[in-house]
Amino acid sequence: MTSTELGRRDAAPDAAPALTRARLKTFLSFYRPHIPLLLADLACAVVVSLTAVVLPLCANFVTKHLVPEASQSLDRIWQMGAVMLALLVAQALSTLFVDYQGHVMGAKMESALRRAVFEHCQKLSFRFYDNKRVGQLMSRITNDLFNLGELYHHGPEDLAIAALKTVGVVLVLSSLDPMLTLIVAGLLPFALAWALYFGRRMNRALAMGRRQIGAINERVEDSLAGIRVVQAFVGETEENRRFEAENQKFLESRRTGYRSEAFFSLGAEGFPELLTVLVIVLGAVRVVQASLSVADMLTFLLCVAVLVDPVRRLANFTRLWQAGYTGFARVMEILETEPDIRDRPGAVAVPRPRGAIRFENVGFRYQEDGPHVLRGLNLDIQPGEFVALVGASGVGKSTLCALIPRFYEANEGVIRLDGTDIRDIRLDSLRRHIGVVQQDVYLFAGTVADNLRYGRPDATRAEIEAAARAANAHDFIVALPGGYGADIGQRGVKLSGGQKQRLTIARAFLKDPAVLIFDEATSALDTESERAVQAALADLAQGRTTLVIAHRLSTVRHADRILVLTEQGIAEEGTHEALLARGGVYAGLVVGQGRL
Repeated sequence: MTSTELGRRDAAPDAAPALTRARLKTFLSFYRPHIPLLLADLACAVVVSLTAVVLPLCANFVTKHLVPEASQSLDRIWQMGAVMLALLVAQALSTLFVDYQGHVMGAKMESALRRAVFEHCQKLSFRFYDNKRVGQLMSRITNDLFNLGELYHHGPEDLAIAALKTVGVVLVLSSLDPMLTLIVAGLLPFALAWALYFGRRMNRALAMGRRQIGAINERVEDSLAGIRVVQAFVGETEENRRFEAENQKFLESRRTGYRSEAFFSLGAEGFPELLTVLVIVLGAVRVVQASLSVADMLTFLLCVAVLVDPVRRLANFTRLWQAGYTGFARVMEILETEPDIRDRPGAVAVPRPRGAIRFENVGFRYQEDGPHVLRGLNLDIQPGEFVALVGASGVGKSTLCALIPRFYEANEGVIRLDGTDIRDIRLDSLRRHIGVVQQDVYLFAGTVADNLRYGRPDATRAEIEAAARAANAHDFIVALPGGYGADIGQRGVKLSGGQKQRLTIARAFLKDPAVLIFDEATSALDTESERAVQAALADLAQGRTTLVIAHRLSTVRHADRILVLTEQGIAEEGTHEALLARGGVYAGLVVGQGRL
């Protein structure tokens, strides 16, 4: 299911209940690996609840034995004191277990969900990321899950303790004074309704805040990643203005949330105080009327104090549910977005292919209702052939190459590798045999060696150096502080543009693929480096299929075949000399512009 389809499903009213049930089932499924710990946590919650209910009864017993003439009163008081002390120890140990092991359980479950989301993001295609912003995705994977661990931990515990304490206290109070118990119990629904109403308002504010913090992350990432452009164009003021606009929206969402939270807390804190005052006044009246003893009134007050805890726990659960489940729902929007490019049933891994590539009536467009970038494309590339793609920007050169490793899926037709439909080849196997150097150079934070090994983690130092030499990168690498162990910074910011591009070329060479795709791979190189890389490329192209996209004549003139793409498809094909002699589109590009 694509993100568009997900949006349609979310918008359908009759699908919403089913979607909620499915999400709730997924939410609960993360408890499965931790059931023994969950049961132990709930058992401790039972102990905490029972001791809280029993302690007021013990106090009632002690109070009723405050009779000086009773010879055994003191002994019974000491005995009951020992029982109460034992109950307190059991309660303390149970609370310690719940607070520590329960929190660890919640953190593990939060971590498991975050891992599941990250792993799922690795499976989503280029098309998904074309329509999403990295800052928003980062916010969902990080910020949206902060409160989930607390919900996973405190949710079952708070509900169990609240239910057990409420039932136990009501039973005890009913045995002491049924009428007063009815008055106290009658106020509980009002407190719960108050908590639910303002809890829902908090939920809406939290959802707004989560979206807005994603927008802030997006703004920060965009500005800081492009800090060189910002400072070069003196754009600091404009960036500050844009950031402040998003920051003010976030502030407004927090103001709305805090207003609801204030009313929520007012009820959570005020209701227990109201109960206490009510019991003191009405209890005193019942004592005067001889309907309640002083000892029972004291027990009643102690039980009401115990009853305060379930109310607070229910309020806390409501708050955690709003915060945790709101984030969970936003994360599920990612998990419910199924990859639009995945293995077909029965797809197989293939050994190293010869490299024959065939396009059969292939059509492609980026949007379902958008214009075709490619239409009815037919093309045969022989194993080991060196093919150059030239043409104006936007005619589909990069798109054509991106379809081979299935970065995008062709909307029409079939692409074959050695006669096999590439959709019948497992994605990991297909991409393992294709090396890509993209126009957008990207290096990861870490060392030079880490980046070169990215496609082959088991590569030896000798193999790494050989690939670096082939890409004319070895000399500048050994000149770096630390050589191959030098840290290159985020996105390789410590390197020049040409150095970064040579590292990406070396990374593709080290992979040793059967098919090489170079998309503007020499665009950032100086003339000397370009000659060295072109010479290395000519050597490495031997015995493997190579597709090169370039605007520099020097890069493509020695290709076995040059394909000239226009908006109508392949307009011309042939060698450099043959195309020049024809005097067509290719010749016009070369003579008119001096570059392709």
